[in-house]
This record gives sequence, C-alpha cells and structure tokens, in this order.
Amino acid sequence: MTDVLTEDPGRAPQRLDGPDKVAGTARYAFEQPVDGPRYLHLVQAGIARGRVTGTDTSAAEALPGVHTVLTHENAEKVNAGGELAVLQSPEVAFRGQVIGAVLAETPEIAAHAAGLVEVTYERHPHEATFGADDHRAQSPDTSSPMVTEDLDQGDVDAALEAAEYTVDVTYATPPEHNNPMEPHATVAVWEQGELTLYDSNQGPYVVRDVLAPIFGLDPERVHVVSPHVGGGFGSKGMPHAHVVATVMAARLTPGRPVKCALTRAQMFPLVGYRPPGFQRIRLGADATGRLVATEHSALEQSSRLAEYAEQSAGASRDMYVSPNRRITNRVVALDVPVPTWMRAPGEAGGMYALESAVDEMAQACGMDPIEFRVHNEPDTAPTSGRPFSSRNLVTCLRRGAERFGWAERDPRPGVRREGDWLVGTGVAAASFPSFTIPGSVATVGYADGYYRVEIAASDIGTGARTALTQIAAEALEVPLSAVRLHLGSTAQPKASLAGGSSGTASWGTAIVQAARAFRAEHGEHPPEGAETTTKSEPDPEAGTYAMNAYGAQFAEVRVHADTGEVRVPRLLGVFAAGRVVNARTARSQFAGGMTMGLSMALHEHGVVDERFGHVVNNDFAGYHIAAHADVGSVEVDWIDEHDPHVNPMGTKGIGEVGIVGVAAAIGNAAHHATGVRVRELPLTPEKFLTGR
Repeated sequence: MTDVLTEDPGRAPQRLDGPDKVAGTARYAFEQPVDGPRYLHLVQAGIARGRVTGTDTSAAEALPGVHTVLTHENAEKVNAGGELAVLQSPEVAFRGQVIGAVLAETPEIAAHAAGLVEVTYERHPHEATFGADDHRAQSPDTSSPMVTEDLDQGDVDAALEAAEYTVDVTYATPPEHNNPMEPHATVAVWEQGELTLYDSNQGPYVVRDVLAPIFGLDPERVHVVSPHVGGGFGSKGMPHAHVVATVMAARLTPGRPVKCALTRAQMFPLVGYRPPGFQRIRLGADATGRLVATEHSALEQSSRLAEYAEQSAGASRDMYVSPNRRITNRVVALDVPVPTWMRAPGEAGGMYALESAVDEMAQACGMDPIEFRVHNEPDTAPTSGRPFSSRNLVTCLRRGAERFGWAERDPRPGVRREGDWLVGTGVAAASFPSFTIPGSVATVGYADGYYRVEIAASDIGTGARTALTQIAAEALEVPLSAVRLHLGSTAQPKASLAGGSSGTASWGTAIVQAARAFRAEHGEHPPEGAETTTKSEPDPEAGTYAMNAYGAQFAEVRVHADTGEVRVPRLLGVFAAGRVVNARTARSQFAGGMTMGLSMALHEHGVVDERFGHVVNNDFAGYHIAAHADVGSVEVDWIDEHDPHVNPMGTKGIGEVGIVGVAAAIGNAAHHATGVRVRELPLTPEKFLTGR
C-alpha cells in the first residue's frame, strides 16, 4: 500500500465544524427542528429484581397535557431481547429498568406525570455484590464479538517457582460510567409508514439495522440522522432502551414527533458503563530482569439480562516477551444494568493493572522502570508470532524520558519532599489495537466546481469531518476548499461504526478507494455530474502484521503528607500512532484521552448500594470527573511514524490509546512519592493514609 497523505506532520487545518459549534448553530439530536413535538419521560423500576404486579396510572393520566402512559400492559409487542425488550413483560431485571413511559405536551409535564405513576412489585431476592473471589465466576461466551479464548502457553507455575524475582498482586477497578457532554437523546417521527430518527449515536446504520427488525420494518423505511454528536465513548455505539420507547410512543401520535432526552441520572443505569473488576497478575523474572512468566487473570461484573465481557486480561497478550503465559477472563452475572463499551474497553483497565504490576516487578529486580520495559520488548507479536507493522514504543519511552527529565529522578520512593507534599514521578506504556473495518461505502461526485464526498460516518466530536475532508482532498489531489463532505445520516452510503478507534482508518480507506476509482473512471477533469461509488475492500496485510498504536505516559504526582490529597502537576504522553492527519484535532484527542485517564485515576467510581442494586452517586455532584484544578499541564507529543501496512493513509486510531496507561503512570508516581502502593482505583486520600 502507498500513503496518500503528504509529508507534512505540522499541517492542522481548523475544524470545519468549529464555527457552527461556537455559534451554536450545529444542531444535535434533541435540537432538530420538528413541528409540534410531544415529549417522553421514562418510568424506572424501583427494585433490583422481581416483577411488576400493578401500575396505577390514573393520577398521571389526569394531569392536563398528558397524552399516554405506556406500560407493559398497553405497549406494542416488538421483536427484541435483553435491554431492548422494552415494556414487553412485567419482569424486572435491574433497578432503573424502563417499566413505563409518559408522553405529554411538554418535558416538564411528562417528568411530573412520570413521578405520579404508582407501581407495586413482587420482590425477588437479588444479587448485586461483587467480590474478588466470587464463586459464581464463569467463562464468557466466546462466540460474542471481541471475546477471546483463554491463552495458556508453556508452564507458568513451574516458571514462577524457578524465577529469581516474582510479583503476585491483585488490582481493583470500580464501575465507571459513560457521561458524554451530550446526554443520550432521540427524536422519532412517523410519516406515511416511514420512520425518521434524529438520534445521538456512533453509527446511523447501526441504529437503523438494529431497530428495523424490532419493529418489523424494511430497513429502507428507517432513516437515521445524526450530523453532530456530543461525545459517546462507546455508550452510543448501540441503541438503548430509550430509543425503542421513543419509537413506540411516536407510533401512538402520528403526524407529531416525539422527543426523549435522558436525564443525567437516567444515564447511569440505561446506557452502559465500564464494569468493576479484579485483576490478579503474577510475574516472574530471571536474574537479568527478563520476564519468564506472565499470568493475568481478570474477573469482571456482567449482567444477567445480557452478557458483556470486558476482556481486561487481553492487555497482556502482546505487550512483553514472556515464554510462559496464562491469560484468562471470567465474568460474574448479577442483577445489575448491562455494562457496555467505554473508551478503550479492556485496555484501559487491563493496562492499569499490567503497567502497575510491571512497575512493581522493575522495583523487585532493582531496575529502572523504563529500562525494564525496554529489556522485555518483543521482536514479534508474542501470541501470533507476526511481525509488527510498526512498534515504536521504545522510541516513545526514550523521547518521553528526555522531555520529562527522567534522568534526574531518584529511584528511591518516599524521599522527595517539598514542604508538606511528597513528590514522585511515574511511567507506564500504552497500547491499543489498530484495525480497519472493511465494507464502508463512499461516493465521490463532481458538480459546480466542487467534489462531493458522501459517507455515513459519525463525527462524535473527534474531528472526523475535518480529517475525512483532508483525506479526500489528498486522494483527489485538490485543495481542501474544493471538497464538500456529507456524513452522519443514512441518506449517505453505509459506513461502519465509530468505535475501536477505527473510524478514520475505515472511512478514510473507503474514501481513498472511491477517489482513486473516480479518477480512473473520470480523469483529472471530470465532466459535470460525474459520480463513482465503491465499497472498501479488506486490508490485504491485516493477517500478515500485528497492528497497534503505542504510547508512553509520564506523570508527576504530589501527595499531601498529612491529608493524603493527590495532585498531578504534570502529565506527558508521547505516542506512536501512524501518520497524523490533523495535528490540531489529534492533539485534542490525545489530551482528551489523557484527561479521562486522570479522571479514572483520581475520581471516577460508581458507588453501588448492594442492598438495593443501584448507583447512589448518579449525578455530577456525587460522581466526580476531572476538572482543571486536578492537573497543572497536559503535554502531548508523537512520533512521525511511517506505517505503509495499516491502510492507504498510514493512520492508526488515536481516540483510545490516549487514556491507556494514564492511571498506571499516576499510581506509579504516587507510590514513588509516598512508598505506599495503592492497588485500587480511584486513588483517594484515605488509601494513602491507611497504607493500603
């Protein structure tokens, strides 16, 4: 494959949608102008498990402005299972499940009426307690996407027994909840048997293809529009219950659209979350500091309603050389809401545990943490034996060390103090798979002096609209101003999901192939109205090389000696992620990921009341996320990496690798500052004071 982007790593056109977003004219799902809408507010279960035995809707229905109160007794029957089987039975699988919905003239009336609905239940015993040695653990369904089988190579136990140095530690991560800036929202419009959805999602065609069979519709009769999306992090990758409920309600009010926007509290049980987990890691090294054994066992929460397996142990598959390896993932199904993808699912939590344990192993061996990682760098992918398409992790570590001033670091923990603050620095590696999803379709046309490029990609705030316009301009060899890109709707040709940091690679490949076909068909001077549509082909080298983005995360941490308060004056991330299309948006993506990693390290923790099965801190007053005061500076750097194997542009995904390793770097720095090794996120003050 040949690159189509020019050699200019500093190029950084401004975001094409920037002016509209700043001016407030970029319309998100709930803001789409529709005539005479009604509003839907959901009624949620107040028990963790059981069944609804009675629903008194009289007070709600008597309220002026209420149109309908939907329950399982009067909702239409649909073809759905799991969390999408909305109002199909009286059964309750988790607290917060949708058991009703009120349709009214205003959102305020709908919310008020929902509070007037009286529900009686038959309560069943529930299980919402999750522990490190849970006897209910089971292997996940390996037929599910993204779930891998256990890996067992060599003799781990014998190698650990013979090792010169060993580490046997368990790390705990709490529930973390998706909270994109734009809450989940949808607007449903039925007209002449056609359904139009203005929806906040990560893939218009995914929404269409999921909803059409649920309602027995031809997919061509379902139209999904989402030109602007205010973040997703994975939670908007698949439709959730509120979308089904909104479509149901819209069926009852022909000619009048129905709007539904989830409240922040409703998002906690209804749109998925990163499940809590416990990860036991056993490492063994020889006298030279070379790893001889790696065992990574992950245990994570799932839901009885629908299985989701986070796969955190997979982070250890291809990270370091180790001839004896055992990698296992287990799940415990409980009476809780269904988890889902959240930025870097698997790698974010898995690399926190692995990179923390690697730091402990380096200390046990008496080696510098960077040198230990370099010493255990693989030449080929340990699991498959394939060569890496490119792997510049060592370069990232070396460059980061130079920029961060690592050479001046005293390796002894707990020795640097400035007033009341104990000061330390830490490092961790980052990795995330790079892949291209084939099958996206792109159209290139020419009219009125402009090249029209159409693809149903979803810009969830990453800058995809700008990057794809750049890719099209490069492939067509025309100025950026000559390209008009249209995305975010099923009115455009089918595109893959915005997920797994695969968007630019997948959609860009489709656009490049369409542009090349357009030029081959119509030449340098196309006639008016010329048009070419192509479907992207699989990367012929995907099975030949191991493809990943890499990075090195550095953190400086201060811990107050008397209160345990944790502050982070500096974060530095250095990345190797292929060719950077747009330096401006790339820097934003990396910094955003690092900030989310900071939030993971210091704050994020869904607190579950196990007696009732719900998250008690289900708002921004109780569920804390990172703020400006939490960090002094977030610096981003990257290697200008040439990788001709990954796709025609030479790009790798950058949306998720930025969060990976940040929590470990901060935890390692906190240990260096205090001498206290905390193995449970978040790193709250009392854990340093009690020495956990």
